[in-house]
Amino acid sequence: MSRGERARRGAGGFTYVGLLVLVVLIGLLLAAAGEVASTAARRDREAQLLWVGHEYRAAIGRYWNARRTYPQALQDLLGTAPDAPLPARYIRRLYPDPMTNAVDWALVPAPNGGIMGVASSSKRAPLKSGHFDPADQDFANAGAYGDWQFTFVAAAPRRRTR
Repeated sequence: MSRGERARRGAGGFTYVGLLVLVVLIGLLLAAAGEVASTAARRDREAQLLWVGHEYRAAIGRYWNARRTYPQALQDLLGTAPDAPLPARYIRRLYPDPMTNAVDWALVPAPNGGIMGVASSSKRAPLKSGHFDPADQDFANAGAYGDWQFTFVAAAPRRRTR
């Protein structure tokens, strides 16, 4: 074997090792990009959960203000009975839980019956731990999405003083 043939074989081995290192680097970069994309998607679902939870809280509040009672089921928020003089919709549709992609909300019972709120049925730990709206300040210490309870608490009736 001449010197030129040995040099070509050595260069071929070096190129092969260099190509393997390049493939490993590309794999690591793709894994990091996948992790970033997964975290971004989860943050989007968290923002969606906050929006939907606020919609349910507001709908339960509108229901309470109209009827002075809490709804017995989420379907009650979709509208009034057919014989009602003016139909009222308190929410456009039953939104799914963004964390589970199903309408499987954990219902928060009201003290005197009915539903005063909803919570996610997910047991995953949330990414967001601060900078919540004033109504959601308790969410900062939550250990799971299920601890984010979107409740409407009816104000106690005011007493008139003479």
